[in-house]
Order: sequence, then C-alpha cells, then structure tokens
Amino acid sequence: MTVDTLRLATAGSVDDGKSTLVGRLLHDSKSVLADQLEAVERASASRGQEAPDLALLTDGLRAEREQGITIDVAHRYFATPRRRFILADTPGHVQYTRNMVTGASTADLAVVLVDARKGVVEQTRRHAAVAALLRVPHVVLAVNKMDLVDYAEHVFAAVAEEFTAYATELGVPEVTAIPVSALRGDNVVEASARMDWYGGPTVLAHLENVPVGADPSLVPARLPVQCVIRPRTADRPDYRGYAGRIAAGVLRVGDRVSVLPSGRTTRITGIDLLGRAVDTAWAPQSVTVLLADDIDVSRGDLIAPADAAPAVTRHIEATVCHLHERPLGPGDRVLVKHGTRTVHAVVEDLPPGTGRSGRPGRPDRLGVNDIGPVVLRAFEPLPLDPYARSRATGAFLLIDPADGATLAAGMAG
Repeated sequence: MTVDTLRLATAGSVDDGKSTLVGRLLHDSKSVLADQLEAVERASASRGQEAPDLALLTDGLRAEREQGITIDVAHRYFATPRRRFILADTPGHVQYTRNMVTGASTADLAVVLVDARKGVVEQTRRHAAVAALLRVPHVVLAVNKMDLVDYAEHVFAAVAEEFTAYATELGVPEVTAIPVSALRGDNVVEASARMDWYGGPTVLAHLENVPVGADPSLVPARLPVQCVIRPRTADRPDYRGYAGRIAAGVLRVGDRVSVLPSGRTTRITGIDLLGRAVDTAWAPQSVTVLLADDIDVSRGDLIAPADAAPAVTRHIEATVCHLHERPLGPGDRVLVKHGTRTVHAVVEDLPPGTGRSGRPGRPDRLGVNDIGPVVLRAFEPLPLDPYARSRATGAFLLIDPADGATLAAGMAG
C-alpha cells in the first residue's frame, strides 16, 4: 500500500492550547522518542507540574519555553501506518501573521484552534481569512478546552456554527468542527467517552482520511523550466532537454505546448523521468522534456498546453502579505520571483483596501504583517495564473533588488 503525505498547518490565538494539541497528537500517536518524553517530564517537574506538559514537545526554542508561547514556525514530522504528516506549527500572535502565511502557503489542511470559553475572536477570524486567501482546501476547527465548559454540546455547537458561517462567507471550501480537550486527550487521537453526543472523527482520524491533492488531470499543466540540458554524448549528440518540476497538471508525449512568455508553440516528443523515457508525467514530478522544434527556451520560461496557457502580462494585480520590517509603498522598485523567473518591477499603487491594522481607504504603505491589494508593473512579461486557479503558478515573491531581502508573498488576482 502506498503511503501518501499530508501537509498541515496549525493556528490559534494565544493560550488556546495549540502547542498542547500538537504535543498530544505526537504523544498519543506514539511519535515521541523516549528521551524526548523524559526531557519533557524533567522540565515539567522542575516547574512543579505533576503531569508532563506536552506543549514542551513543540515549543522547542529556549525563548519560547521561557515565555510559554510559540514565536516561530516549527515543522514536525510524524507518521502512522496510514499516512505521513508534515506539520507547520505557527504562532498565534497578531504580530506573527506572516509566520502563519509561511506555514500555510503549501498546506493541504489548516487546523484552527478556538478556546471553547472565549469562542470566535478577532484572531480566529484572521486565521480563517488567511486560510481562505491561501486557498487551503481543508480547514479543521478544533474547539479546545471542552473540559473547562463541562463538555457542553451547546457551547461547541455555537462556536462551530459561528466559525463555519464566517469561513464559508470568505470562500473556505470545507470546514470540519471537532470538540477536543488537548490537555486530557479527548477526541485528539482517541474518541472521548465524555462527549458521547459527538459522532464525528477524532483529529487524527480526520487527518488520516482527508483527501490529499486534486486529480492532476483536472488542471492545465505547468512546467517552469529550471535548466537546459545538453549532454552532447556520442549516442545522443543532438539531445536538448528542458528540465524542471511540474507545478501542476499532466504532460504527455505528443501534447501541443506553448513556451512562455515568447508564445512559441511546439510539440512534446519525449519525457525523461529518473533517467528513463516515459509517455506521461504529472505534478510534482521532476522531468526533462524534449520538444519537436529548435526554439529558444531558457531558465525562467514556462511550458504549458497551447490551448490552456496562462495570460502573459506586465500588469499585475495581486494581494500580498508583507513579510519585512521595511514598509512597501508606491514607487518602490522590487524583483518579482515567479516560479523560476525573476523580473524587475515597480509598485504602482496600493488600491483601496484594509491592512492588518485596519487602516481603511488607501494606506500609504504596507507594514510588516499587513495583508492588502497591490498593483505592480513588471519590466518584462510574466505568465501568471490567478491564484484561485493555481496555487503553484499564481504565487510569487517580492524581493528587494538592493540586498535580496524577501519583502512580501503575493497571490495574483
């Protein structure tokens, strides 16, 4: 049986118990080494705690342990017989919104925690908005600390109804609400006898069974060219291949394709995968493609179906999450890194919108952690998909041309 991989991100407001939930998930799924557990037990005992503080399994940085908070994105790897997991544990503070964007950008699923006593708060709505913005396919609402509300069904139902209505309005395609007590282990890995009114899956059971990835044949193929391969061997003196990782869709020998941004069309005559010729390849495989015509193809070009190629444009309207302490505003010169292509651009405008800090109208600049619309003018054409259609080829980075610092993560509109 093939074991696939689920990429997930966790998010929650401060003190909602996110680190404890992740620690419980690792502990109860037998994904913790004995020496790790012993270290947690010693640290907990030194604090005067009778039971191990499972949050310490995830708050690995000393600064985090001392403050009792999560301040950085930490990736955890664990597995069950059914599936492998890559978990991005992200901070809950408003000032670390950019960290959640980083952690959730490649996630198949986001787990949003809510304290059952507090319900849906502003930061919960922000996490739902980020999940919607990044087009995360699946969202789990973990209503935590149910033990502190006497495991009351009506408390869970009210929180689940409010969050689901808000997330659906934002365009989140799927929300699964689960009542849990991370501290006591209810409905994390094992089903809770204290909430027999709940008939859904535990958190781990849902993670093991949620569908991963869409059928690649349902979306147009996209191959950003990483490099041109010309080995000039005696047996293949005319070999010229274009290598890269397929970002989306399926490529087949015989397909009519366009090379962008030039727009030249040709046909695929061969596909090499791991040193052997194949007739078909799909995302996210790394391949070398051979083309029928001797046309100019270089690093940064995009190979796509001739009848389903993205639009090539210099005018970019997008939503960005600003990642750097240095603000971003009209007139700023930037580099746009899209796939394997990097071009110079200028920020033309920050259209009407609202940033993280709630500034209405037309903010002069975007500051760190702000999320808002931006209009760019690229000096060279880029083949951009709308992010809603393709997360892989609708995303880009803005980079400072002076020092190479990453300024913002963008999603094309």
